[in-house]
Amino acid sequence: MPPRSPLPPRHGLAAAWLRTPDRDPTQTPPWATIRDFLVARLTPIGAEGVDRQFAAAGFVDEAGQPWRGDEPYRPNTFIWFHRELREEPVVPSTEDILYRDDRIVVADKPHFLSTIPRGRHVVQSLVVRLRNRLDLPELGPAHRLDRLTAGVVLLTTEKRWRGAYQGLFERREVAKTYRAIAPFDPGLTLPRRLRGHIVKRRGSLQAELIAGAPDNASTTLELVRVLDSPAGRWADYRLTPETGRTHQLRVQLNALGLPILGDPLYPDVLDVDVDDFSTPLRLLAESLSFIDPIEGTARRFVSHRELDGPPASPRPEATD
Repeated sequence: MPPRSPLPPRHGLAAAWLRTPDRDPTQTPPWATIRDFLVARLTPIGAEGVDRQFAAAGFVDEAGQPWRGDEPYRPNTFIWFHRELREEPVVPSTEDILYRDDRIVVADKPHFLSTIPRGRHVVQSLVVRLRNRLDLPELGPAHRLDRLTAGVVLLTTEKRWRGAYQGLFERREVAKTYRAIAPFDPGLTLPRRLRGHIVKRRGSLQAELIAGAPDNASTTLELVRVLDSPAGRWADYRLTPETGRTHQLRVQLNALGLPILGDPLYPDVLDVDVDDFSTPLRLLAESLSFIDPIEGTARRFVSHRELDGPPASPRPEATD
């Protein structure tokens, strides 16, 4: 484990760190200077990005003193820095706080907001926005929602509480319901149990159902109401998953011929910019229910959000 960071959090994020590798003192160092080491390790930003960080005194040692870069390389040395972030467009909707106490925060997440900082969505993530908003630097999620899915997310205020609440999800002791807008099929008998074997392969954007494999995913599907519109007949469905496979609800509804409205991955992968907020996925994490692992009391939290209905006009026909 590294020593305590000499840099304070920035944008709700702790500083990153690198440690130069140990080496045999009888061998020639693999890099001549600290800069050479950083250029080799921080390939995504390249030499130009490394030099930009040096110019801004962005790399510091364990005492918080800036590195110049021309220092001779030495092994087993910590280097601290904040990663450069892209300019992220602000997700237009605000997360709501459904509940807060000393241990947990329950948020009502909008569409397009990532749960955790990762990839191209760092500052515009639920965790970072709430760390800054609530002044809770150790705030972290007990589970995750896809960036495109809105609804209820449970977070813990400090690391010491994380394990107890994460364990509820790992042991499937949390009852969850979702709502989705998808095409209406009058020939489909509901409610029904959806089962199958779902696999998400590395490098693939879509998960898939594997025919003939043992079931590893189960969801109860119910009809809430039928929605008539000029674009056709749609339905508001409630889904109660018993398992939590990647894209489980999206895959299972698509397999029925009922892809969720606004889904950029099912049935087909669409070329949608990650900063395009125009078409939300009509999927909402409606509720969470569980027995609090610390107090032993029953808790239930329900989203205040409503899903946008079907489009007001039919989608234009494709032309040659």
